[in-house]
This record gives sequence, structure tokens and C-alpha cells, in this order.
Amino acid sequence: MAPVTPEAQAPMDDPRPPAGRTERLGSGLRWLGTWSWRWVGVGGGAALLARLVGVLWVVVFPAFLAVIVASVLAPVQDLLVRRARFPRTLAATVVLVGALGLIVGAVLAIAPSVSGQWNQLVSDASDGIDEVRSWAESRGLISQEQVDDAVSQARDRLQESAGSIASGLLVGVNAVSSGLVTLAITLVLTFLYLKDGHRFGAWAARTVGPEVGPHLHEVLSRIWHTLGGFVRTQAIVSFVDAVLIGIALAVIGVPLAVPLAVLTFLGGFVPIIGAFVVGGLAVLVALVSVGVQGALLVLAAIIVVQQIEGNLLQPWLQSRAMQLHAGVVILAVTLGSTLFGIAGAFLAVPVAAMLAVVLRYLSGLADPAGAVAAPAEIGSDAADESADAGGVDDDGEHRDPDDQPTPQDEGAARP
Repeated sequence: MAPVTPEAQAPMDDPRPPAGRTERLGSGLRWLGTWSWRWVGVGGGAALLARLVGVLWVVVFPAFLAVIVASVLAPVQDLLVRRARFPRTLAATVVLVGALGLIVGAVLAIAPSVSGQWNQLVSDASDGIDEVRSWAESRGLISQEQVDDAVSQARDRLQESAGSIASGLLVGVNAVSSGLVTLAITLVLTFLYLKDGHRFGAWAARTVGPEVGPHLHEVLSRIWHTLGGFVRTQAIVSFVDAVLIGIALAVIGVPLAVPLAVLTFLGGFVPIIGAFVVGGLAVLVALVSVGVQGALLVLAAIIVVQQIEGNLLQPWLQSRAMQLHAGVVILAVTLGSTLFGIAGAFLAVPVAAMLAVVLRYLSGLADPAGAVAAPAEIGSDAADESADAGGVDDDGEHRDPDDQPTPQDEGAARP
């Protein structure tokens, strides 16, 4: 038998010559250039969007804050509509007024103890910083000259800005008035979202057309449920953290346990960063009030509580699909606080969670195994639930008692 030559082993059905080194490099560079320009376009669009949000922040902030509040209160409203047969308008009113009553009652309950100890909290934190500075100086970590230079620079900057301090009261008044206006707009938008928000998904689907509409409707539905679940879970986790850390502070003997527990609850809505800042404040206060050993005990208690939160509470209360990596959370909070201050830090994680939902959906569409079910099939369950709640109209929207046709409308509709 004649030996098999390399020419005989080569495939005969491909008439093209094998690509050389130059062709392969050229193809790779073309691919890299194409995708580089695409990412440049994406980055430019994101920068323009951030700029637009900054310009329209006075409108964007209350609108998005109202979406968060409405997503948290929506399950209670749906329960009233389905079980108690409340009209949507009445259910929205009852839920919103009830939530405001709970918040006001909680604030009135803890305000006396917190307000009476707030000045002491600030003073103890400042004294704790001084003690840490003295300890660092005694160990040679920093020098007295460096401390004096920092104090001198702060004093010079304060003197240079003395002219602007006089107008600080006016700025403060404007900030308070702006906050009240934002609160009023948020409450009104929350009521409107609860009352008519169920129509938005179907309206958006009809607006964009039959090809993109089902996907948009499904993404909006997932974002809504994810956002509400995320905020409710963060509230539960923050409450548990505040209770456990407050108990630990009281047992150790820290005199400012109540205001520190309140700050722990509020800081829990800025994951990782909030817990780190409030935990450091608690350690500084304990260092002044109960000494080094007490501060170490407080630090150990905070670490234990954070481990319980990260390893037990969140995996149990919140599914893996809704969680974000710690690095993503840190970057999102940093970017949000840099661009939009405290409000940006608070809203950064919900926005990142919404973007994660969109990316997961797009990734599922690109998966050849079909990880994402057809929007029509997914939406059928929601349609069945709406039908149980009171019927579905011709547009696929929930029909509630407020939307029942009048006899005049029925007469006009007949030929």
C-alpha cells in the first residue's frame, strides 16, 4: 500500500488557500477596531446620559425615589385589590397613608432619645479621632509636624472661605425648601405609580411595537419585582443589623447605643460602605466611653454581625439572582456618591441591580440553550393573576373597579 502523503490528507472541499500570518493579524485588528469604536460609542452615550441626568436631577431624583417606594408598597396594595376587592385608588391611598403613619410614628418614638444624645455622639467621635491620632503619634506612625500642617491647612482654607460661610444660612434654607418640594413630589408620584403603574408595561410594549414590545414588557416586569425585593430585603437586613449591634453596644456599656443603632439602620441602605462608616463611628465612640478593650469588643461584635448578614441573612432572604458582587457594589456606590452626593450613594445599588437584570436578560437571549423563556409564555402567568384580580381588558391590562365602562360608553360602543 502506498504511503499517505500530506497532500492526500488535506481536505479537498475547501478551495481557499490557508490564511497566512498577515491575514490572521489583519482580521484580528479589524475585529478589535470595530469593537473598540462600538465601546467608545457606548461610553459616549453613557457619559451623555449621566450629564442629562445631572441636568434633570431635580426631576429624576423624586421620580426614581417614587419608583423605589412604590415597588416596596405594591405587594400590599395588590393584596388589598385582590383579597379585599379595594379599588386601586382607595388601595393606593390606604397603603401610602399607612406607610407614612408607620414612618412618622417610628420617628416620634425614637426622636427624643436620638436628639438628646446627638451632640454627645459627635463630640465622642471627635475625641475618638484625637485619641487615635495621639496613639499614632506615640508609635511614630505620624509626626507632630504633619498634624500641625494639616490643622494649619484646614484653618487657612476655613479663613479663605469665610466669605461664603455667611451665605450658608441661605443655602441651608434653600436646601430645606428643596427637600420639602422633593418629598411632596415623591409622595404624589408614588400615589400615581401605585394607582396607574400597572398600565405602564402594556403601554410601553404597544409603543415600541410587536417585535420589541414583549421583551420590553418582560424586562420592566423583572426590574419592578427585583427592585421591590431588593429594597425590602435591604430594609429587613438593616433592621436586624441595627437590633443586633444596638444590643451589643448596650451590653458592652456604650452610652450612645440608640443613635448608633439608628445610624446602622440608615447606613444599611448603602451596602458595604454604610456599614463600614457606621461601624468605624461606633468603634470611635466606644474608644472614648469604655476604653480600648470596649472598642475592641465593639469591633468584634460588628464583624460577627456583618458575617451573619453576609453569610446567612442575605442568602436566605434574597435569591442569588438579585445579589451583586461586592466589587460591583463598591464601584457603584463610589461612582454614585461622586456624581450625585449622598443621594447618588443611596440610589447607586438599586440602579446597579436594575442594570444587572437587563444584562442577565440579554445574556439569556444570547444563550443558544434558550435560558430565557419566551416573553409571551412568561407573561401568561401575570395575565392569569390579573384575570383573577378582576379581569383583563382588551389591551391585556388589569381591569379594576375604577375602570369599569359606564352605560353611556357601552351604548357608544355598540353599532
